[in-house]
Amino acid sequence: MQASPLKISGAFEFTPRRFPDDRGVFVSPYQEAAFVEAVGHPLRLAQTNHSVSRAGTIRGIHYADVPPSQAKYVFCPHGSFIDVVVDIRVGSPTFGQWDAVLVTSEKSNAVYIAEGLGHAMIALEDDTTMNYLCSTSYNPSGEHGLTPLDPALDLPWPRELEFHLSEKDVAAPTLAEAYEAGVLPRYEDCLALYASLKA
Repeated sequence: MQASPLKISGAFEFTPRRFPDDRGVFVSPYQEAAFVEAVGHPLRLAQTNHSVSRAGTIRGIHYADVPPSQAKYVFCPHGSFIDVVVDIRVGSPTFGQWDAVLVTSEKSNAVYIAEGLGHAMIALEDDTTMNYLCSTSYNPSGEHGLTPLDPALDLPWPRELEFHLSEKDVAAPTLAEAYEAGVLPRYEDCLALYASLKA
């Protein structure tokens, strides 16, 4: 398993070794030893999510209150998507910046998104499947969103696709609006949470 940090601290790409033969292929998308070595603590697992999306579907930008927030480990059993991590932690050196990873079933790679970061994706083909390993259970009152079409962020959505978004994501505020409203996670709170996970 190869672990590669993204340019946003707290986010990593993991790429496992694949074992193909005449029956098909075997792969382990999540491996605890490699995860702990890269991140510094085990992945808490409280819930798994599974989504299937048609080409052009955008989900996000989603985030949760810190603490406890929700870390995610996402991979693609079928199809392909662009996974985007946005630093929305007020006070972070990379606040307002993002990084993106092409996640595919052929590569079997995964992305880890730490607590306090914004997360979004776009499906590149029909029936794209995303599996999420989540550190906490869904908490509606603590869940928030930002518009994935924020022109100031200019996220890397392929313009040749027709976009499909939920009404909730369309109506979500921009990063600047959320900052002015004081609803974004604070970097210092995130750092304190990360330290507690490693204790």
